[in-house]
Amino acid sequence: MDFHVSLAGRGDLTARIYRQFVDAILDGRLRPGERLPPTRELARRLEVSRNTVALAYERLASEGFLEGRAGAGTFVTGKALPGGAAGGGTGRNAKAATGRPRRRTGAGGGVVTPRRLWRELPDPIAREAGPAPAYDFRVGTPDPRLFPLATWRRLVAGELRLSVIEAGYGDPSGNARLRTAISRYFGISRSIRAEPDDVLVTQGAQQALDLLARVLIEPGDHVAVEEPGYPPARLLFRSLGARVTGVPVDSEGLDVAAIPATARLVYVTPSHQFPLGTPMSLERRAALLAWAERRGATVIEDDYDSEFRFGGRPLEPLQSLDRAGRVVYVGSFSKTLLPMLRVGFLVAPPSLLPALRKAKRLADWHGDPVTQAALARFIDEGLLGRQVRKATREYAIRRDLILTALRRDFAGLLRPVPSAAGLHLCARLGDARTEADLDETIARAREAGVAVESLAAYCGEPPAQPGIVLGYGRIPAERVEEGLRRLAACVPPGDGPG
Repeated sequence: MDFHVSLAGRGDLTARIYRQFVDAILDGRLRPGERLPPTRELARRLEVSRNTVALAYERLASEGFLEGRAGAGTFVTGKALPGGAAGGGTGRNAKAATGRPRRRTGAGGGVVTPRRLWRELPDPIAREAGPAPAYDFRVGTPDPRLFPLATWRRLVAGELRLSVIEAGYGDPSGNARLRTAISRYFGISRSIRAEPDDVLVTQGAQQALDLLARVLIEPGDHVAVEEPGYPPARLLFRSLGARVTGVPVDSEGLDVAAIPATARLVYVTPSHQFPLGTPMSLERRAALLAWAERRGATVIEDDYDSEFRFGGRPLEPLQSLDRAGRVVYVGSFSKTLLPMLRVGFLVAPPSLLPALRKAKRLADWHGDPVTQAALARFIDEGLLGRQVRKATREYAIRRDLILTALRRDFAGLLRPVPSAAGLHLCARLGDARTEADLDETIARAREAGVAVESLAAYCGEPPAQPGIVLGYGRIPAERVEEGLRRLAACVPPGDGPG
């Protein structure tokens, strides 16, 4: 392994080499079993005598940091390091006492701080911290066991050939074959009106929202979002300096009459409102398009979670109804396949595409060409449609089990919100219970190994709406009934279940 040693400053060269190796071992940059460069090679790179390096290695070995292996070289020791050495022993004693490498700090002690907004936003890692609960009803991810891994491996391997690998950077719009496949597939399955040149491939739907916000929003601009709604979109718009206002959602979707007149951008999930699950009625869709045209505003249509339908006739997307060129359609393959693939897309009016391509190049140049090419073949071979049908059958079983349990065991506590698509169900707090009962139920369930999410977590403005959101993408069908039985047992005594 190449190891950077700085000889800047004054003092004994051997001592400086020694100290930098000690620091690297104690803070974990050099791990037990790693091989150090030979003394002759390191001396040549540092332009010092070989004896200078050899003396540093000898001291490190004598103190237990290194060990020589005949014919193999010099390695970081894999044994427990004894305390009390290492030039005073403070750092080393700490290592020996805890068994963990000491933490490194940045230059200057880390005095640089972010804008206040970034200190206030929730930590995305905290949500997934710790082992997965035994009964996992969390929202937002599909079942990885349904992913066609063998097929995907074949398609990726087919793209990892020297004849198709390019040395340069790719088109920021994305793989041409994939854009063609997207325009054709979603033209058939969702009535999206798009040519391949209207499509821009992104790293998931979230990057699509980020790019759109960057090219459409000036600091201080007014953005309208659904309330309750999708928190990452709300937080993204805020992070770019927008004033974000939540607009109420009822049984017909976004209340168009409540959109602020000054809003320049409206973000909606009309096919399967997140998190309630209700679709936007055709009348509301027409009203929203008319409002956007009158106000000169842009509408972002996030077709969230609508691939999995369990009944009802799908309504026309806003994009296919739009005749003024004010709707941008955003989609993703995170639910139909896997979030880890990081492939999404947007379909934008021609007036926006040049700016979006520039923004994409500035953000990350382009996405993963191998993944995009493999996905293009996956769609062209008819495998995406087959995957959606297969997954829909499985998710329908889980959804029916949840609905049955909600109506049977939670009648006094929760009222399911009607929904015909998606990977989760929402249930509002019933009249027979209080918000305190619901909060206590969720907390007790967590201790019992059951993870459910509060509807309040998706509310951006007070008062928060009481209810729960139950995802069925992660939990196997055979665990659903037991998980909900445990959830019912966590309801505090009262008029409802439990």
